Amino acid sequence: MPSDVPHTFASVPSSSSEQAGAPTLLATERSLVTGAMLRRWIVRIGPALGLIAIVLVFTLLTDAPGRYLSAFNLRIVLSQTVITAIGAIGMTMIIVSGGIDLSVGATIALTGVITALGIGAGWPPSLALLAAIATGGFIGVFNGAMITTLRVVPFIVTLGMLGIARGVAKWLAHEQTVNVPPSWVNDLLVTFPKPAWLVLPIGVWTALLLAALAAVVLNRTVFGRRVFALGSNEAAARACGVNTGRLRIAIYGIAGCLFGLTGVMQMSRLRQGDPTVANGAELDIIAAVVIGGGSLSGGEGSITGSIIGALIMAFLRNGCQQMGWPNYIQEIIIGVIIVLAVALDRARATWAERSAAAAIASGA
Repeated sequence: MPSDVPHTFASVPSSSSEQAGAPTLLATERSLVTGAMLRRWIVRIGPALGLIAIVLVFTLLTDAPGRYLSAFNLRIVLSQTVITAIGAIGMTMIIVSGGIDLSVGATIALTGVITALGIGAGWPPSLALLAAIATGGFIGVFNGAMITTLRVVPFIVTLGMLGIARGVAKWLAHEQTVNVPPSWVNDLLVTFPKPAWLVLPIGVWTALLLAALAAVVLNRTVFGRRVFALGSNEAAARACGVNTGRLRIAIYGIAGCLFGLTGVMQMSRLRQGDPTVANGAELDIIAAVVIGGGSLSGGEGSITGSIIGALIMAFLRNGCQQMGWPNYIQEIIIGVIIVLAVALDRARATWAERSAAAAIASGA
């Protein structure tokens, strides 16, 4: 019996220390939750604030603020945004999954040429459009299959496809532009659509519809959750039973279809198929995703943010044009914005890593 007394009293300090440590642990957990909510808030609201800032800056700088903010100029900006926006929808899925695609510009050129050749050959415009989308989908599936089967990084595979698609586009077009006869495809991005009750070009409505659909798929479906899981931790996703190879091929295939549709929009804007067009478009599209909160490390991104990123670049280019600034000034400004966006992405990642380390330390 006496031997039980020391044991009883020895257990009291241990219980007291646990009680003393409980408030500290609770405070740490609360700070981590607050930090996570703050990061999420910054990611969501940051691109919108950036868009408002760009519009306000050029409204103050331009000699005619009313013209810059006019409904006519807004229609022009939205029409110019469509190509980058639809491409950004597909690129968002790829970047969220931890990949990258550098062949977007070449795919746009190739599918634009295919659309022009099809319409010029007497195909129904809808068939030419489907052929372009199917071609983009095939390129995406091929990229995904090569990345999965050969275990080659997406950067290298898509860089190679960039050259292949561009070369095929020039071969099919005989290294010259392909003119197309009038059809409804030519009117997808006209500033004043017919019928007038559409208000905005058909291409703008198409981009908005695709953005809403993609946002629902990424945020409300099993497929979308698997895309985020693939980008966050591929090994963990595979351990949970996700066929990561098939998933990656599907992601690149869907994105390729969107890039094909982007090529149709590009052809509609130019009213011809040009095998040399969209050179460097992949940089604009990737920049729109990163500016919109997407992480090049994977696992983060949103369709809404990417669309806002595309709008930021469109308003920026439009403002520079109205100011009469030369093209190289636009390129320098956009380059600076891209660097800042990537730096912010790395800062967010570092912040998340430190928070995770603090959580592990507090749990220990």
